[in-house]
Amino acid sequence: MAQSQSTATGARDVVEPSGDDTEFVFFSGKGGVGKSTVSCATATWLADNDYETLLVTTDPAPNLSDIFGQTIGHEVTAIDGVDNLSAIEIDPDTAAEEYRQDTIEPMRELLGEEEIQTVEEQLNSPCVEEIAAFDNFVDFMDSPEYDVVVFDTAPTGHTIRLMELPSDWNAELEKGGSTCIGPAASMEDKKQDYECAIDTLQDDGRTSFAFVGKPEDSSIDEIERSASDLGELGIESQLLILNGYLPESVCDDPFFEGKRADEQAVIERAREEFDADATATYPLQPGEIAGLDLLADVGGVLYDGAEATVDVGTATDVDADGAVDFDSMADPDAVVDQLTPGDETQYLFFTGKGGVGKSTVASTAATKLAEAGHETLVVTTDPAAHLEDIFGEPVGHEPTPVGQENLDAARIDQEKALAEYREQVLDHVTEMYEDKEDTQIDVDAAIANVEEELESPCAEEMAALEKFVSYFHEDGYDVVVFDTAPTGHTLRLLELPSDWKGFMDLGSLTKGAAPAKGDQYDEVIETMKDPERSTFAFVMYPEYTPMMEAYRAAADLEDQVGIDTSLVVANYLLPEEYGDNAFFANRRAQQAQYLEEIRDRFNAPLMLAPLRRDEPIGLDELSAFGEEITGLANIAEVDVPGVTPS
Repeated sequence: MAQSQSTATGARDVVEPSGDDTEFVFFSGKGGVGKSTVSCATATWLADNDYETLLVTTDPAPNLSDIFGQTIGHEVTAIDGVDNLSAIEIDPDTAAEEYRQDTIEPMRELLGEEEIQTVEEQLNSPCVEEIAAFDNFVDFMDSPEYDVVVFDTAPTGHTIRLMELPSDWNAELEKGGSTCIGPAASMEDKKQDYECAIDTLQDDGRTSFAFVGKPEDSSIDEIERSASDLGELGIESQLLILNGYLPESVCDDPFFEGKRADEQAVIERAREEFDADATATYPLQPGEIAGLDLLADVGGVLYDGAEATVDVGTATDVDADGAVDFDSMADPDAVVDQLTPGDETQYLFFTGKGGVGKSTVASTAATKLAEAGHETLVVTTDPAAHLEDIFGEPVGHEPTPVGQENLDAARIDQEKALAEYREQVLDHVTEMYEDKEDTQIDVDAAIANVEEELESPCAEEMAALEKFVSYFHEDGYDVVVFDTAPTGHTLRLLELPSDWKGFMDLGSLTKGAAPAKGDQYDEVIETMKDPERSTFAFVMYPEYTPMMEAYRAAADLEDQVGIDTSLVVANYLLPEEYGDNAFFANRRAQQAQYLEEIRDRFNAPLMLAPLRRDEPIGLDELSAFGEEITGLANIAEVDVPGVTPS
């Protein structure tokens, strides 16, 4: 399928600078759809066309270094072999420490030791990480030395959060006084930066917004929702790139012919519902896209109207001869052991790079556990969740049945979680003061002060944490399955009980305003660390980038939170009985190679999930899929406490 010249022209018009001021191009979409690849290819294309270009990733789990084959990190780094191109991977921990130092140093000559200590305590707030990473983002929106800045953003839900922040923090700083990120008076220059960022984001002459997705209906549905959310912020999306469609020349059997037909129908739907001239496509390659040659191919197809090169010879160098026996790498008994509960409630966490099938695998495991007689709750913490699409039933903020006996589902609604948290804190503060007769305390002023704090953007993070923690105290469930947000944000969520407990232990205003939860946080931390109570499963494609992202995240999870990875789910394995040609033989051999490496790196049982003709939708399909991948078909025949054999 060749790229039409008109489509390429439309895509080029979106990303190519047209004025004298620095212009900005944002790429967003569900994780795992090739967003970083497209961002890198676009930045390379712009640099090759003589535009001084900076590529910035705000994704907490970046992979620019993997794509370019060189170390990049938190400092602006010139890309080898490409004139005019530099890149940076914003590191949230480094950004937070830089923010703290930049905030405190100017105050040391103006404030006493006690006041400095108070500010330092404020700056130990976990939400400093969010505002610090965002500050880096805003800084790059004032980069006159570049013609264009390309942002490779975090997965969709978190990108929308990023876009909201200039307005949210600007409103917070306008109140003056003290904020959870330091005194407002010390950040007057930040207020001006945020106002400028708002204007720039809403100026479609300087800012372009592009979505990247897979040729799947669920991907288009999510992009439509996200585009609507951005529109409400005054930000219009101008480009849609559908990445990874099956090339016609390699689909020579009914299985892949059918998958290709479905993909082409989705592409046509996208062109009808979006601007056809600004809807571009790029095919699946026989190997991974990395290195300057393949990036140049992507850029040429998207922006120059070139025909894509799909050449098995460009694939990763693997031995593609002979059959691949994926089943020999699985350990069904060990998988069953990790999934089934004991005498106490079991907590299952499915995490990984976005777009690798976490929600489907989590829903599948939950369905099979419920069938086996375990009272099961599946919860999504992902802002771009689609449990409703998977179950075909409404999924709300509170646990609700989804048509299967013993099975409930819930989705954390950020607005409702925030409203609940505000009500909880204000009720606590009112109760604290209602019996006090100390005339020195202005109760109304104290409550008003807390109300102002609860308007801070970081209250949303605390609210999400509170809701997350609450599911560890839901009565009546044998198993709670968490379908988590993409990797970097999951790590952030799992760090929060420890971070917030440490912050509250400082004796700050937050501790006085919020109900004491230190003991609850201790309990949650210990439960997550207990391998008998909690199973952490990383879901991934057997490809280099998802594997390495998961491996780095697993190491962070162990180092920062003390949690070991106990299960790995390798998803979308190519079936042996279909795709009998060099293209799929190469990809299948590549998958086998990475499965061996995954097994060596993680030292955890493997659950293997094959590529299907269609994603499992509804309880019947989830049940059938679960019988194939989980080993839970006859779980009720196993001696499991509390389960009567059927």
